[in-house]
Amino acid sequence: MPSSSRQVALITFDDVQVLDVTGPAAVFGAANDAAGHAFYRVHILSPQGGPVTSNCGLAVVTRPLASVKPGAMDTVLVAGSSRRSLQALAQDRDAQAWLQRACARARRYGSVCTGAFALAACGLLDGKRVATHWEATDILGRRHPAVDVDANALYVEDGRVWTSAGVTTGIDMCLALVARDLGDAVANAIARRLVLYARRPGYQSQFSTVLAAQEKADSPFARLVDWIRTHLDGELDVASLAERAGMSPRTFHRRFTDALGETPARFVETLRLDHARTLLQTSMALKTVATQTGYATAGQLSKAFARRFGVSPGLFRAMHAEHAE
Repeated sequence: MPSSSRQVALITFDDVQVLDVTGPAAVFGAANDAAGHAFYRVHILSPQGGPVTSNCGLAVVTRPLASVKPGAMDTVLVAGSSRRSLQALAQDRDAQAWLQRACARARRYGSVCTGAFALAACGLLDGKRVATHWEATDILGRRHPAVDVDANALYVEDGRVWTSAGVTTGIDMCLALVARDLGDAVANAIARRLVLYARRPGYQSQFSTVLAAQEKADSPFARLVDWIRTHLDGELDVASLAERAGMSPRTFHRRFTDALGETPARFVETLRLDHARTLLQTSMALKTVATQTGYATAGQLSKAFARRFGVSPGLFRAMHAEHAE
C-alpha cells in the first residue's frame, strides 16, 4: 500500500445502517480504480472490533479503534446506527477519546445519517451547521442546542466538517469528497460506474419533489408525475397535462392541486428549476440549460431562477465553481 494513500476511517456500531458503511466504502474503492492507484485506504472500525451486526442482519467485519493511530487519519466518518448503540457510545470513554483525537487531527471529519449524534455527543459539532436524517433533525437540535441542524440538505460542508442525511446521501457526500480530492471527472466516472441517476448537490432537499408527489398522488397522477420528470423540455401547460390525464383543464387543476398540495404550474416549475441547478454544476451553456429545462430563452430561465432562489443562474454557477476549487 503506497505510503501516500489517504487514510479513511469509517466508524461503525451494532445495528449500523449497512449502506452508511458500504456506500462510502464503495465510493472510495471506486476512486482508487478510477485513479489507477490506491489513493485511499479505507479502515472499517468499531469500538471493540470484530463482526458488527447491521440493522438488516448482515455482519460487517471491523477492526478495533485502538488498532489504528487516530492521528494517522485523513478523513473520519461515523455511520448511522440505532439509538441504543449511539447511547452506548456516549458511555464509552475510550471510544469518545479516540474519536475526539482523530477528528482534531484529521483534514476533515463527519457523519452519515444519525452518526451525527455520535459526533455531537463528543462536542465535535458545536457551532457547526450539520445534516442528519430528516426523522432525527428535531431530536438532534433539542439534545444539542449548540448544533445548527439543517433539516433539508442532503449533505452539508462546514469547514472541516461534512455531514449527510440518511442512507444514500452518504454516497452523494463521498462523491463530493472525491471530487474535491481528484476532480469532477473522477467523481462523475464513479457515479456512472455505480449506476447513479445523477450526482446530487448538497443543497438539494432530502425531500424529493417527485417521491413526495408520488406518495401523495393517486395512481394516475403518480404516473403523470414520472412522465413530467422525463419531459421537462416539453410543453407542460395545464391543457396539455389535463389531456394526458384524461380530464378537463378545470377538473385536472383542482384534483392535481388537492392531491399534491400545489398547482400544476408551481409543481412543474419546481422540477424544472431543480434540474436547472443540477445542469448549472456542469459547463453547459445557459441557453442549453434553458432549453433542456423547458424555458424558451435564457432570460426566462434567469427570471424564474432568481425569483425562486434569490440569485441569478450565473451567480449560482460562479458561487459553486469557487466552492469546488
